Amino acid sequence: MSEPNLDQEEQALLEAFENEELQSDLDEDRRRSLAADAEATFRKDRRINIRLSSRDLNALQRRALEEGLPYQTLVASILHKYVSGGLKDLSAEKPVPQHEE
Repeated sequence: MSEPNLDQEEQALLEAFENEELQSDLDEDRRRSLAADAEATFRKDRRINIRLSSRDLNALQRRALEEGLPYQTLVASILHKYVSGGLKDLSAEKPVPQHEE
């Protein structure tokens, strides 16, 4: 693997990190809050049942296999990313066709 091309600021940050010169500015309350949020994100305490077309299910299973994940985990990840704003609905950005009268 080749070395990345870093500018002076990036190189200085990398060296400071590698020399353990950087310190976190998180206070204990914020750290606890972030830890609780992370734990809640990965807690799976609800179950849902959905109906999918065979075609969509097969595509999900194929994609999960490529990613090395169980397909249910892939579906949960996709849903989490969508509701947390990590996925864009591309169809919502398509212009609405105008009908000529």
